[in-house]
Amino acid sequence: MHIQTDKKHKLSDILSDKVSVMETDDGDQLVEEAEAASGFCVECKDQKADLLCDQCDEIFCEVCYGMIHRTGKRSTHKSKPYSQHDTFSDKDATAMDEDSEETMTKAPEPAISPKKADFDVGEWMENRAKFIPLRLQMEERKYLRLLEAALNVTEYTDKIDDAAHTSKAKRTVAQIKELCAVLTGLVLACDYKRGQELFADRNYEEHEEFFQSIFEIGRRHKIMNPEKMRTAYGKLMYLLAVMELGKDSMIPEVQDMLGFNCVVPINTVYSFLKERKGLKILHEEIILLATMEIIPDGKPRSQIQLEIKRKEKAIESLSRRYQSKLLPADDIRHCLYSIGDNNAYLRCNRDPCEKMLRYLEKYFVPTSPEAAYPLGIHAGAQGHRLSHDHETQYIYVNQTLKLWREILNDMFKLWMLADQDILGASNPYRLTQTGQGLHRVQPCPSVSREMHRTLFKAQKKAGTWVGSSVIHLGDKNVPNALMFIDKYNQVSRILSPICIMLDQLDDLTKNDGLKKYIERKFGGVDQCRKEILADFFRGAFDGSGADNFYDAGSCIDGRLTSAWNWCSQVERKSYFPVFLLTGFVGFDGGGWN
Repeated sequence: MHIQTDKKHKLSDILSDKVSVMETDDGDQLVEEAEAASGFCVECKDQKADLLCDQCDEIFCEVCYGMIHRTGKRSTHKSKPYSQHDTFSDKDATAMDEDSEETMTKAPEPAISPKKADFDVGEWMENRAKFIPLRLQMEERKYLRLLEAALNVTEYTDKIDDAAHTSKAKRTVAQIKELCAVLTGLVLACDYKRGQELFADRNYEEHEEFFQSIFEIGRRHKIMNPEKMRTAYGKLMYLLAVMELGKDSMIPEVQDMLGFNCVVPINTVYSFLKERKGLKILHEEIILLATMEIIPDGKPRSQIQLEIKRKEKAIESLSRRYQSKLLPADDIRHCLYSIGDNNAYLRCNRDPCEKMLRYLEKYFVPTSPEAAYPLGIHAGAQGHRLSHDHETQYIYVNQTLKLWREILNDMFKLWMLADQDILGASNPYRLTQTGQGLHRVQPCPSVSREMHRTLFKAQKKAGTWVGSSVIHLGDKNVPNALMFIDKYNQVSRILSPICIMLDQLDDLTKNDGLKKYIERKFGGVDQCRKEILADFFRGAFDGSGADNFYDAGSCIDGRLTSAWNWCSQVERKSYFPVFLLTGFVGFDGGGWN
């Protein structure tokens, strides 16, 4: 977006990075005003400052301070808590002795402890609800089927994102034709008469609300159901990205054709309740019971029925107490079921990381490797890219699984941010050959900031970090936010089949023939588990899987590349028959030939 240099910019624009300091008349003065008045971190500029570095003489949020001061000379820097109300000058800070400095460093601890000890259900649920999409209503599912059908038949990405389009003008014409075909087809399928009129006058602006609604339904459905719309969702996001970029000077012809905005915010539980003045529901402790997932594993039927009744009673209680003219009881139930869907998502996608961590801690000791099942790897041997002894590899695997768990726990939030990055009208893409084909390379500022916060939290919990901390986003390894989302959706597809197989090994021994096979081949069930796990923890976390020597490795997304590389070779393993005996049908659910 072009910015007039003579325009008077607001302080909020400067802090939100909407305006470059060089594009303002009083850049230095505004920056000084921003830093002094707002107390924002000088690095990210969007978080309140928590720490003041004595050596740098600058204020940082906790995440940025940890990232910048983790290694190198800055790792020796000392910091103290920063408050916007602090009145200490540089001279006063220098004059403080060691005792007073220690007192200042320890002062905030009593204030932080009560927050961690006191669990505020309302605040926690509100923060979660902001990123939990609403479950689709019955009438919305009709439009979802229509949208999926239209996206499945369109060849937009094949025709537009093609290296054959050397001329920008020809590509723009092709874009307009494909967009017209998709939009007109959607209206025609819903209302034949209005569709015929649209063919004649091309007045798409009259159907603005319809297009906004149907596209929002598709985006919302995909977030709650990652296994759905595997190819259609990519087409949808690329279509919408072009429509949004039409508002920029890049493709003015598209904007002239549309005349409206196709993208609206995704409907979430929080936005729905806030609009209807029902946020108090999220502050009731009983909401934890009303949205819990009932897991039947190892429970008698009587206990399962009791838990179901308790949950239904809690739902009815909340619906009855908070219903109003703006918020009927059915809408309250709908919101509670949506939160329950999120809990089900977490169990299916995040919990496999927990299970693998438990297997790692149960069967392997970091300081004393078992002779038959060491985790040490050496670069160049058996395709490994990294060299780790047993203890280092144990820590590396442990940290990676915990990082994946943190990412999947916040996946809905990351998905919402990815949606913003892909559809940002001021965030253009460029078609580039990445070595993996022609892709749209696009910056991912929102996802990048959140990923760095997540990584910092994982590093802080770990204490020490093994491997690289590089997060690839908006480059040839991870071209855009859509690729990032698709990449981390694979974690559960990798870990879940392995966990299911390991859990079912005990059932195999109920068959005398299979029991003899396992004992003769591996020495027993525990030995079989150890052999499979040891090979997985070595081969799936070895930095392999890239097309060349310089990619993959121990970077954040390279760890997932290594895991996929191991999955592609599982049929060559000596224990592969055990996978098949436990009902393994592939890591992508498509069956095994």
